[in-house]
Amino acid sequence: MRKPNLVGAVAPSSPNLAREMAAVVPTSGRPVVVELGPGTGALSGAISERLPAGGRQVAIELDSGMVEYLRAELPWLEVIQGDAARLGELLGEAGIDRVDAVISGLPWSIFPAKLQQAILQQVGAVLAPGGAFTTFAYVHALGMSGARQFRRRLDLAFDEVLTSRTVWRNVPPARIYVCRRPLQD
Repeated sequence: MRKPNLVGAVAPSSPNLAREMAAVVPTSGRPVVVELGPGTGALSGAISERLPAGGRQVAIELDSGMVEYLRAELPWLEVIQGDAARLGELLGEAGIDRVDAVISGLPWSIFPAKLQQAILQQVGAVLAPGGAFTTFAYVHALGMSGARQFRRRLDLAFDEVLTSRTVWRNVPPARIYVCRRPLQD
Protein backbone atom coordinates (compact mmCIF):
# COMPACT_ATOMS: atom_id res chain seq x y z
CA MET A 1 0.00 0.00 0.00
CA ARG A 2 3.00 2.29 0.55
CA LYS A 3 4.15 1.87 -3.07
CA PRO A 4 1.05 1.66 -5.27
CA ASN A 5 3.06 2.59 -8.38
CA LEU A 6 5.38 -0.42 -7.88
CA VAL A 7 3.28 -3.08 -6.16
CA GLY A 8 0.00 -4.05 -7.75
CA ALA A 9 -1.07 -6.85 -5.40
CA VAL A 10 -3.12 -6.53 -2.24
CA ALA A 11 -1.76 -9.87 -0.98
CA PRO A 12 0.93 -12.34 -2.04
CA SER A 13 -0.12 -14.92 -4.62
CA SER A 14 -1.75 -17.97 -3.06
CA PRO A 15 -0.08 -21.40 -3.20
CA ASN A 16 -2.82 -22.44 -5.65
CA LEU A 17 -2.05 -19.61 -8.08
CA ALA A 18 1.69 -20.14 -7.63
CA ARG A 19 1.46 -23.87 -8.49
CA GLU A 20 -0.58 -23.18 -11.62
CA MET A 21 1.77 -20.41 -12.72
CA ALA A 22 4.77 -22.69 -12.21
CA ALA A 23 3.25 -25.45 -14.35
CA VAL A 24 5.26 -24.12 -17.34
CA VAL A 25 8.57 -24.88 -15.57
CA PRO A 26 10.30 -27.83 -17.26
CA THR A 27 10.87 -30.74 -14.86
CA SER A 28 13.82 -32.32 -16.69
CA GLY A 29 17.11 -31.20 -18.15
CA ARG A 30 18.85 -28.02 -17.03
CA PRO A 31 16.22 -25.36 -17.68
CA VAL A 32 16.64 -21.66 -17.01
CA VAL A 33 13.57 -20.03 -15.48
CA VAL A 34 13.20 -16.29 -14.96
CA GLU A 35 10.69 -14.70 -12.63
CA LEU A 36 9.75 -11.07 -13.21
CA GLY A 37 8.62 -9.11 -10.16
CA PRO A 38 9.04 -11.78 -7.49
CA GLY A 39 7.73 -9.52 -4.72
CA THR A 40 7.94 -11.46 -1.45
CA GLY A 41 8.71 -14.74 -3.25
CA ALA A 42 5.26 -16.34 -3.26
CA LEU A 43 5.78 -17.71 -6.78
CA SER A 44 9.49 -18.39 -6.27
CA GLY A 45 8.90 -21.37 -3.99
CA ALA A 46 6.52 -23.04 -6.45
CA ILE A 47 9.02 -22.53 -9.26
CA SER A 48 11.80 -24.02 -7.13
CA GLU A 49 9.69 -27.09 -6.30
CA ARG A 50 9.28 -27.92 -10.01
CA LEU A 51 12.77 -27.00 -11.15
CA PRO A 52 15.01 -30.06 -11.55
CA ALA A 53 18.48 -30.28 -10.04
CA GLY A 54 20.86 -28.40 -12.30
CA GLY A 55 18.19 -25.90 -13.33
CA ARG A 56 18.73 -22.19 -12.83
CA GLN A 57 16.18 -19.86 -11.25
CA VAL A 58 16.67 -16.13 -11.67
CA ALA A 59 14.46 -13.36 -10.32
CA ILE A 60 14.43 -9.83 -11.73
CA GLU A 61 13.35 -7.23 -9.17
CA LEU A 62 13.42 -3.44 -9.54
CA ASP A 63 12.95 -2.36 -5.93
CA SER A 64 16.19 -2.42 -3.89
CA GLY A 65 14.34 -3.11 -0.64
CA MET A 66 12.66 -6.17 -2.14
CA VAL A 67 16.01 -7.34 -3.54
CA GLU A 68 17.52 -7.20 -0.03
CA TYR A 69 14.50 -8.99 1.42
CA LEU A 70 14.62 -11.78 -1.19
CA ARG A 71 18.36 -12.29 -0.80
CA ALA A 72 17.93 -12.62 2.97
CA GLU A 73 14.76 -14.76 2.96
CA LEU A 74 15.42 -16.90 -0.14
CA PRO A 75 19.20 -17.26 -0.29
CA TRP A 76 18.91 -20.03 -2.93
CA LEU A 77 17.24 -17.60 -5.36
CA GLU A 78 19.50 -15.76 -7.82
CA VAL A 79 18.18 -12.20 -7.61
CA ILE A 80 19.17 -9.54 -10.13
CA GLN A 81 18.21 -5.95 -9.44
CA GLY A 82 16.97 -4.22 -12.56
CA ASP A 83 14.14 -3.24 -14.86
CA ALA A 84 12.36 -6.01 -16.78
CA ALA A 85 12.34 -3.66 -19.79
CA ARG A 86 16.11 -4.40 -19.94
CA LEU A 87 15.65 -8.16 -19.49
CA GLY A 88 17.93 -9.27 -22.33
CA GLU A 89 20.76 -7.04 -21.12
CA LEU A 90 20.37 -8.11 -17.48
CA LEU A 91 20.37 -11.79 -18.40
CA GLY A 92 23.32 -11.31 -20.77
CA GLU A 93 25.33 -9.83 -17.88
CA ALA A 94 24.48 -13.00 -15.92
CA GLY A 95 25.68 -15.22 -18.79
CA ILE A 96 22.18 -16.20 -19.94
CA ASP A 97 21.11 -15.85 -23.57
CA ARG A 98 17.98 -18.03 -23.67
CA VAL A 99 15.41 -19.08 -21.08
CA ASP A 100 12.93 -21.92 -20.97
CA ALA A 101 10.25 -20.12 -19.02
CA VAL A 102 9.44 -16.59 -17.88
CA ILE A 103 6.95 -16.30 -15.05
CA SER A 104 5.65 -12.85 -14.27
CA GLY A 105 4.09 -11.43 -11.16
CA LEU A 106 4.40 -7.90 -12.53
CA PRO A 107 1.50 -5.50 -11.93
CA TRP A 108 0.72 -4.97 -15.63
CA SER A 109 -2.33 -2.82 -14.96
CA ILE A 110 -0.26 -0.01 -13.46
CA PHE A 111 2.26 0.08 -16.32
CA PRO A 112 1.88 2.41 -19.29
CA ALA A 113 1.37 0.76 -22.67
CA LYS A 114 4.92 1.50 -23.87
CA LEU A 115 6.43 -0.22 -20.84
CA GLN A 116 4.15 -3.24 -21.26
CA GLN A 117 5.20 -3.52 -24.91
CA ALA A 118 8.89 -3.11 -24.07
CA ILE A 119 8.78 -5.88 -21.46
CA LEU A 120 6.80 -8.24 -23.70
CA GLN A 121 9.32 -7.65 -26.51
CA GLN A 122 12.18 -8.47 -24.14
CA VAL A 123 10.43 -11.63 -22.95
CA GLY A 124 9.91 -12.77 -26.54
CA ALA A 125 13.55 -12.08 -27.39
CA VAL A 126 14.93 -14.26 -24.57
CA LEU A 127 12.53 -17.23 -24.78
CA ALA A 128 14.07 -20.39 -26.21
CA PRO A 129 12.12 -22.27 -28.88
CA GLY A 130 9.44 -24.19 -27.03
CA GLY A 131 9.66 -21.82 -24.06
CA ALA A 132 6.66 -20.30 -22.34
CA PHE A 133 5.73 -17.01 -20.72
CA THR A 134 3.08 -16.95 -18.04
CA THR A 135 1.43 -14.12 -16.15
CA PHE A 136 -1.91 -13.47 -14.51
CA ALA A 137 -4.73 -10.96 -14.28
CA TYR A 138 -7.23 -10.44 -11.51
CA VAL A 139 -10.74 -11.48 -12.50
CA HIS A 140 -12.42 -8.33 -11.18
CA ALA A 141 -10.30 -6.22 -13.54
CA LEU A 142 -10.70 -8.28 -16.74
CA GLY A 143 -13.47 -6.04 -18.08
CA MET A 144 -11.49 -2.84 -17.58
CA SER A 145 -10.00 -1.19 -20.63
CA GLY A 146 -6.42 -1.56 -19.34
CA ALA A 147 -6.85 -5.32 -18.89
CA ARG A 148 -8.45 -5.70 -22.33
CA GLN A 149 -5.63 -3.70 -23.91
CA PHE A 150 -3.01 -5.83 -22.16
CA ARG A 151 -4.72 -9.00 -23.43
CA ARG A 152 -4.57 -7.57 -26.97
CA ARG A 153 -0.87 -6.85 -26.47
CA LEU A 154 -0.35 -10.50 -25.53
CA ASP A 155 -2.16 -11.58 -28.71
CA LEU A 156 0.10 -9.31 -30.77
CA ALA A 157 3.26 -10.53 -29.03
CA PHE A 158 2.62 -14.31 -29.07
CA ASP A 159 1.25 -16.83 -31.55
CA GLU A 160 -0.51 -18.75 -28.76
CA VAL A 161 -2.15 -17.27 -25.67
CA LEU A 162 -4.11 -19.69 -23.48
CA THR A 163 -6.30 -18.45 -20.64
CA SER A 164 -6.78 -20.67 -17.58
CA ARG A 165 -9.93 -21.25 -15.64
CA THR A 166 -10.38 -18.87 -12.72
CA VAL A 167 -8.18 -19.59 -9.72
CA TRP A 168 -10.74 -18.84 -7.03
CA ARG A 169 -8.39 -19.71 -4.18
CA ASN A 170 -6.42 -16.48 -4.54
CA VAL A 171 -7.07 -12.99 -3.18
CA PRO A 172 -8.37 -11.64 -5.44
CA PRO A 173 -9.28 -14.49 -7.81
CA ALA A 174 -7.17 -14.56 -10.96
CA ARG A 175 -6.77 -16.07 -14.42
CA ILE A 176 -3.47 -17.15 -15.87
CA TYR A 177 -2.21 -16.47 -19.39
CA VAL A 178 0.22 -18.99 -20.86
CA CYS A 179 1.94 -17.61 -23.95
CA ARG A 180 4.12 -19.42 -26.48
CA ARG A 181 5.88 -18.76 -29.79
CA PRO A 182 6.76 -15.06 -29.66
CA LEU A 183 5.96 -13.09 -32.80
CA GLN A 184 8.70 -10.91 -34.22
CA ASP A 185 8.06 -7.23 -34.93
